[in-house]
Amino acid sequence: MKTKQVRIGNVLIGGGNPVAVQSMTTEKTSDVEKSVAQILRLEEAGCEIVRVAVSDEADALALKTVKSRIHVPVVADVHFSAKLAVLAVENGADKLRINPGNIGAESEIRRVADALKVHRIPVRVGSNSGSIEKNFLEKYGRTAPALVESALHNVQILEKCGVEDIVISVKASSVPLTVEAYTLLAQRCAYPLHLGVTEAGTEESGKIKSAIGIGSLLLNGIGDTIRVSLTADPVKEVYAAHEILRACGLETVYVEVVSCPTCGRCAYDCMGLAERVSERVRNVRRRLKVAVMGCVVNGPGEARGCDLGLAGGKEYCIIIEKGAPDLRVPVEDAERTFFERLERLLTDEE
Repeated sequence: MKTKQVRIGNVLIGGGNPVAVQSMTTEKTSDVEKSVAQILRLEEAGCEIVRVAVSDEADALALKTVKSRIHVPVVADVHFSAKLAVLAVENGADKLRINPGNIGAESEIRRVADALKVHRIPVRVGSNSGSIEKNFLEKYGRTAPALVESALHNVQILEKCGVEDIVISVKASSVPLTVEAYTLLAQRCAYPLHLGVTEAGTEESGKIKSAIGIGSLLLNGIGDTIRVSLTADPVKEVYAAHEILRACGLETVYVEVVSCPTCGRCAYDCMGLAERVSERVRNVRRRLKVAVMGCVVNGPGEARGCDLGLAGGKEYCIIIEKGAPDLRVPVEDAERTFFERLERLLTDEE
């Protein structure tokens, strides 16, 4: 579903642009050294937009220095203070994340709106299942209509103040509720949508909930930017987000690793090799396909459809490289030989 285009620093979302990956720092923003170090790690992992918490004046003032040392747009996450929101904008935030319902009176919201317009930056507003405004909660209960009406009410407040560059989110910790709310919201407006399952949980459970929730929406054409919320290192959020985009066919420039689940026929460390290969290519931006297969039943056939593949045997492994003769090597030499060919493939000029 095509939505309005919004610019966040040098990143465009909505309007048919690629789905952008976001994450949020866990360091205190005013601790510039730690914040910058974490953001640079997020950049390396493929994060395209980073959000930081602005809890006090020191955080807001630190934005200018942080921005000067990183390469991705910064979203300032501000609540309960129009003064801090304006200060964050004045110190270089590329986007603001607020909830007008907790910023204060209309005059305070107008202060924020005026700053957004002067500095020409967008704002994200939305609702979470844990922070639906009281009147909508009483009217609808903790439901999709409550989430959507609460979000659109806040959007209307900003629209009345002349703000036009808006991104919306309607997150819940329940996957079905999240999907229902975003589906309803997509029918009600043309603003870009920020997808996520809020409070998704720890790394393992959070990835599953996020993949189902975000993935099902993306497959239905809903969503312009995503954040996978994990109780974990935020770098893992970025990796998970890219995995979701790849599984949905929305990201194609990466090294796809195909590997079998193994069985009793496997006679070498297929699982370990698959993990080591995946780790090596995680941050490589090349359109390649690599197969690590456990035995010769489906292995050779699968590998021949890839740029590079390996199929294991009891004493020998077969290494198959597109355009080259099959290579039969002893099991003990297979991993070294495979990685030599992989490195050559990764460093060859396209």
